[in-house]
Amino acid sequence: MSLAGEERKSSIMNLLNEKGKVIANELAQLFDVTTETIRRDLDELEKDNKLKKVYGGAVKFKVEVEPAHYEREFIHAEAKRKIGFLAAGLIEDNDVIVVDEGSTALQIIHFLDNKHNLTILTSSIPALMLLIEHQKRGSFDGKIIFIGGEVNAKHLRVSGPIAEKIMEDFYVNKSFVSVDGVSLENGVTSYDYDRAVFTRKLIRSSETAIVVADHSKIVKRTVAKIADLQDIHIIVSDQAPPTEWIAKLNNMDLRWINPPNKS
Repeated sequence: MSLAGEERKSSIMNLLNEKGKVIANELAQLFDVTTETIRRDLDELEKDNKLKKVYGGAVKFKVEVEPAHYEREFIHAEAKRKIGFLAAGLIEDNDVIVVDEGSTALQIIHFLDNKHNLTILTSSIPALMLLIEHQKRGSFDGKIIFIGGEVNAKHLRVSGPIAEKIMEDFYVNKSFVSVDGVSLENGVTSYDYDRAVFTRKLIRSSETAIVVADHSKIVKRTVAKIADLQDIHIIVSDQAPPTEWIAKLNNMDLRWINPPNKS
């Protein structure tokens, strides 16, 4: 049976929704076309985010959503702790920094005991409470500035026009931002558009933009673009960059920091 391209792709999606997976060779026989034609159809459907190609065929596209803050704290917790330690090593006495609302950036606060006279801006309610706790017990002697704005109760953060307006009045030495995806082609991305816009504002307000991202975020793209990799100065992760990225990262003058390999 032979169908026009759009009709064939519609039929492929119907089969995919029924079965969860389709095989290229079987589709070619079903529609009486070559496997090359089917692969082109699958390529086009993948570009439209309707499916994900796998070896020999395709599977249903999995729509991911951002977990709530309390869930994120426990996902890859050890990796985030390592990243927090490395990122804190970039902070110098007297710095003015932003620590955003990500669960990875939050870990930085645990490693500030030997830093003095810091000014920390944050849009994170948990980060605010943790900083206050450290200040009360004498392990943080700096200034805390909470960035006001519309509160997201699920993610315990603020964003939106009010928060963006507040950031217009500040210049910071370093911004530490968590992201949901890091891609060579698509830059750094977020699940949430409002968060992406606000994070972009944090990056542009800082002399040095630092992304903190565990291994699950690398080679990943989510829905809302924050910035190109050219806009980022440092990435701190628990793993080294993909080998095929290294030359391009060097050309961008983007520094990548990760724990040393143990031999």
